[in-house]
Amino acid sequence: MLTLENGKCASPCDSTKNMQNRRLEHSQRNHSRDGLGRCSTTGVNHNEQFHKDFISRCIERATSRRFAFGIESKPAATMAANQECSGNLKRQLEKLFDASLRSTVPDKPCVKPVVTTSPLDRSGDYQCNNAMGLWSMIKGKDSQFNGPPAVGEALLNNLPTSEMVDSISCSVTGPGFVNVVLSTKWMAKSIANMLIDGIDTWAPAPPVKRALVDFSSPNIAKEMHVGHLRSTVIGARSLACSSSQRLKFFAETMLFGMLIEYLFEKFPDTDSVTETAIGDLQSFYKESKKFFDDDPDFKEKAQKAVVRLQGGDPIYRKAWAKICEISRTEFSKVYQRLQVELEEKGESFYNPYIANVIGKLDSKGLIEESEGARVIFLQGFKIPLIVVKSDGGFNYASTDLTALWYRLNEEKAEWIIYVTDFSQKQHFDMFFKAARKAGWLPDSDNTHPRVDHVDFGLVVNGEDRKRFRTRASDVVRLVDLLDEAKTRSKTALIERGKDKEWTPEELDQTAEAVGYGAVKATERQVILSTSMPLLSDKGNTAVYLLYAHARICSIIRKSGKDIDELKKTVELVLDHPEERALGLHLLRFAETVEEACTTLFPNVLCLYLYSLSERFTSFYSIHQVIGSPEEASRLLLCEATAIVMRKCFHLLGITPVYKI
Repeated sequence: MLTLENGKCASPCDSTKNMQNRRLEHSQRNHSRDGLGRCSTTGVNHNEQFHKDFISRCIERATSRRFAFGIESKPAATMAANQECSGNLKRQLEKLFDASLRSTVPDKPCVKPVVTTSPLDRSGDYQCNNAMGLWSMIKGKDSQFNGPPAVGEALLNNLPTSEMVDSISCSVTGPGFVNVVLSTKWMAKSIANMLIDGIDTWAPAPPVKRALVDFSSPNIAKEMHVGHLRSTVIGARSLACSSSQRLKFFAETMLFGMLIEYLFEKFPDTDSVTETAIGDLQSFYKESKKFFDDDPDFKEKAQKAVVRLQGGDPIYRKAWAKICEISRTEFSKVYQRLQVELEEKGESFYNPYIANVIGKLDSKGLIEESEGARVIFLQGFKIPLIVVKSDGGFNYASTDLTALWYRLNEEKAEWIIYVTDFSQKQHFDMFFKAARKAGWLPDSDNTHPRVDHVDFGLVVNGEDRKRFRTRASDVVRLVDLLDEAKTRSKTALIERGKDKEWTPEELDQTAEAVGYGAVKATERQVILSTSMPLLSDKGNTAVYLLYAHARICSIIRKSGKDIDELKKTVELVLDHPEERALGLHLLRFAETVEEACTTLFPNVLCLYLYSLSERFTSFYSIHQVIGSPEEASRLLLCEATAIVMRKCFHLLGITPVYKI
């Protein structure tokens, strides 16, 4: 489940003598939020939930209350080594070649197998690429081999017997590349087993038990706009290969002081304030911002309000809670449409721990005084990381460091991922380095606990190429974008006569699934225009992929056969090249999901899904299904393809359609 994380309250510094510190902090702030804020993550418990929901959402909170800085580091490879994934072909082949390496070069126990998918021009499904590396290690050392090809031959000859490998068809080419051909009979059997046992049996082994993803970042009292889409869509699926709970993050900066004081100005009796009374949230924010910019007295009151809020003043906290409540209602409308579930925990949650964490850092000798502020100097950066401002207030860095400490020690997170645009890169580089300097994180990026910043390009206005900002008058609201996508999808379906074939409910549900799916899949083109191919059924688009799935479902329906009965009674075969190519791609699903999760590139799964659709099209354009002698087997292949596609849609947050 996703969690909302509210607030980063920071007191402003208005003293002229501290201008330099303010400039430094402004520079860091631009990197840490730059207008969008961000959404926070959660913890994952893979062992309890992983096979229950296969790669579901991300994170589960820890229950331990121990506060400690000692975090045990575990190499990622070690953590995953003991978890076998029966669906991952590459992992299974690595085990076979590991045994071969031990027999071929017993005096090189540290050498790990290097197994990759074979290039299209090689005669194999996979290949082992260890020969050249081994030769460079044993060359000239009284070796029994006379070159890389000989090493490759030995690796092939020492490969343990396995029903998954067609040993007769395997070969060694070039400088020792071992080309592995999978047994077609074993491939068909593996797909048939998945049909009976379920696709959860292909779930990849996660490298950690608990992960957190920090993303989305809507701001309190600001409506979500298209600029929030990318972080939300990418972040919500970053660890979709984990059964988890997720957090969403509300940015609470000095704007809270501004909003609270404006609330007092407009509604002296805050108890009577309702969502209806405030009206349009966006207008309320813009009106308060205008007061803040134009009225020095109001600006001063707003600045003092932040300090009172941070200090726990009950009147100000009550007003703050009222604004959060109204904002939460608006945000939920968007998240419901995007199928993002939320568990709320605001940034302000960490305020009680900040002083303690700063004290811990200070006791390690990391914090120094600099022109009234308290900072951490980091090698490789021209500016220090300000953790306490010159007026004693806390800032983004202090809250982020505290949140990281809490997640490592309280929530026992082993992997924390932050999803924001690239402009915030320096902020994350600095506070990650500060955490390593404090000993919270290991020096190696490949050792857990681990942190990663997944950055992406800015979402910009198509006309002036400037980033979207809430204060702009022409910003495109995200709810409007989703409404427009659904409307266009529905219009396209009606033009095809679907309103006469389907019930109104079917038409509405399909229009929503296609429209929202198109927005998610084409989020790099979030500005709708009449020329935008949002609903194109050609090429790598959501509509094409949904159409491909619906066509497969139509084939199965038209056959009139009981698929569940076929699974029990019919042998699936892959006798033709197109059938085998489709089957091989299906079997590569587990390793693709694992790659997407470990590299944090969800587009890997998108490309896999598109390739799967293409391979099915190649198969179906050549081979008849209904009425052919192989009808039963091919229906099972269709069913397997549909199942894998639906799991891909789930991981990408897209609702599949069965008729289109």
